[in-house]
Amino acid sequence: MEIKDISRNDLREIIKEAVAEVLTERKDLLEEAVSEAILDMKLGLAMEEADTGEYVSEESVLARLKA
Repeated sequence: MEIKDISRNDLREIIKEAVAEVLTERKDLLEEAVSEAILDMKLGLAMEEADTGEYVSEESVLARLKA
């Protein structure tokens, strides 16, 4: 493959076009990424809300999981 001199702006435009084409043709990729990001945010917020600063032992957690 031959490497040609390319300006930074030209490379930027090529990358923009490639990303736009992928997102147009594979909308499922964007939907999945956004969905995962939202779930991660919700989990983080739930963890912050539940954080009381108190800690429990590992045995206590495992006992509740087994019940």
